Order: sequence, then C-alpha cells, then structure tokens
Amino acid sequence: MRPNLTQHADGYPTADYLRSLVRLGQQNYGMADVGEGKNSPGSELIIALVDKPDPRPVWITLWGGANTLAQAIWEVRETRTPDELSEFLSKIRVYDILGQDDAGAWIAKKFPELFYIRAKGQVYGWQLGKDKDNEWIRANIQNKGPLGAVYPDVEWAMEGDTPAFLHLLPKGLNDPEVIDQGGWGGRFGIEKKAGIRGMTNSKILDNEAEYDPYFMYTDAAEGGTAIRRWREAIQNDFVARMTWSITENYSDANHHPVAVVYGNNSKEVLEISVESGASVSLDASESFDPDNDSLNYTWFYYKEPSSYKGEVAIHNKDYPNATVHIPSDAKGQAIHVILELQDNGTPQLYAYRRVILNVQ
Repeated sequence: MRPNLTQHADGYPTADYLRSLVRLGQQNYGMADVGEGKNSPGSELIIALVDKPDPRPVWITLWGGANTLAQAIWEVRETRTPDELSEFLSKIRVYDILGQDDAGAWIAKKFPELFYIRAKGQVYGWQLGKDKDNEWIRANIQNKGPLGAVYPDVEWAMEGDTPAFLHLLPKGLNDPEVIDQGGWGGRFGIEKKAGIRGMTNSKILDNEAEYDPYFMYTDAAEGGTAIRRWREAIQNDFVARMTWSITENYSDANHHPVAVVYGNNSKEVLEISVESGASVSLDASESFDPDNDSLNYTWFYYKEPSSYKGEVAIHNKDYPNATVHIPSDAKGQAIHVILELQDNGTPQLYAYRRVILNVQ
C-alpha cells in the first residue's frame, strides 16, 4: 500500500516510523488520573516535544479527553519555575473536540493564557450525511483495498474528531494560528468565552462546573456552516487518497490542482495593501493541474472573517484573472478573497489561496 501512496505524493512515512511515535497516555478518567506519580509515556512525550529546540508551536489535538495534556502541564508546573512554565505553555496550541472529560476545563481555568480551542457545533458539519446504511462508505472507502477494508461502519456519525486534524492541513486556505480565518477545520471566534461545556454527559458537565469560570475559544457565530461549506472538497480528498492506496500508476488516479496567485505557488495566506475605491486585479493564470485536467476558477468574497461587512463586487469571478472593486467606505478594513480551484477529474479535487486585501 505505501509503495502505491508514494507514487502519488511525497512524504508518506513507513508503518514502523508511525509506530515509533505512539505512546500510551492516561488510562483513567479525567482529573482523577492527574497528579503526583501519574506521569505516563504519553504525558512525558508531550513534555519532550514541547521542550525540543524548535520555534514552531506544538499542536495538541484532543480526541478523547485532555488529561494526558493536563498531566504534562501539571508535571511542568511542579518541577519548573513560573517563567519556565510560561515558556512551556507559550508553545502549545490546543484543538479540543467536544471536551470529552473534565481536564480541559481544569487546564483552561488554571492556565488562562493557554491557546485553547474547543470545537462544538462544527464537529460533524463537514460530513456529507449520516450515511446510516453506510452506502457512501462502502462505495468510496471500504472497497479501496486493505486499508479501506478495515474502515468501520458508522455507528453514530463519521469521524467526529477529524476537524482537529483538518485544521492543520496546509491547503492555502488559512493560517491555523489565526483561528477566525476559517478553513477545513472550521472557524472560531477571537474572544474566549466562558462555560464552553463538553459532551452532554452528566459526569463531564457536573465536573466542569467546578472550574467556573473558565474560558476557551469556540465556534464562530455561523456555527457548523463554517465547516460545512468545504465538505464536498474534504470528502473528495478522502476518496482520492484512498484510491491512491490501491493505484500503482500515477496516471491512473486524480491529483490536486495547484493554485498559483501572483506567481506564488506556496500555501501561505497572501496579504496586500489596496486603496479604498480602487479596482484590484487578481491573477491566478499560472495555476495548473498535474494531470492536465481542465480547471474551474471561483473567486469569492469571504465575508465572515472580513472586518469589512458590506458587499464586495468581483468582476470575472469565474476566470483566472478577476477584479475586486474595493468599496469607498472600506478604509481601515480587511477584505478576504478566496480562490477556489477545482479540476474535472474523478473525484473532483480542490485547491485554494486566500488573499487578504488590507484597505488603506
């Protein structure tokens, strides 16, 4: 399977390498398993990763409770100076799915400076549907070789934890640290809110109330709509990668187009300064598809993360070269424009670039 995958994209690790990274965390529930003598291989791994001489942030994605992270922070607090603890916390970014124990509330209460997202209404919004009879999964995933064969049937809903991973994928759509931009992992408000409760489980809710008030970043005002707008692209990406796992030849599968804006083919968010009342040219003419598929271009104004909230006109929005007409009352505001590039392969795959127009 891996030899097939490496035909379609660089960087797929070996199974042995992935196994070498896995450690077992806390084995009991919540804060009852945090404290003196309760270090685990998982909590020690978190400490070691954050301590590495690497300036990049360490993202901790919480899919089943926060107590392994809580134990790591507890240990650092007990064994280091306050300044050393602050330095440790400053490197951590948390994306918590639904708050599945009480440890997240403890962390947010005791360490309010920590970068902490808790996703709620966006957790399942990226899915195409409940797929109660598993029809989509069987047709698109489970029939794709040995990896697909072990993909389970849906019991409640598909992969509720996946947005925490999707948030970090470099798609040219968002910077993960700028949480109100919006992308495949959803969109979040820039002001922390109090009392963002975990799953509707009485034990979790009762225990979290003990830490009130605690504050976390959470879903933006539009809720699940923020992630739902990308769901077809997310699902098609999944199907394509599963197809890669059983396809030996590059030419027998579809691959993502490459969005190139102003000659820049990176995945970074682009920012440019513009004048109010001006017309600004957008140029994606160097974009291409590695399979030589035809491309569909869509430039759109992404109002929700924009500080300007009026209407913005885009001329030739379905062409590689488009023009944005900057409103005369937008001075001092930011206008977010997204290029959505779609090929005509099977499945259809997407690429993006975000251009932020800072109006002077």
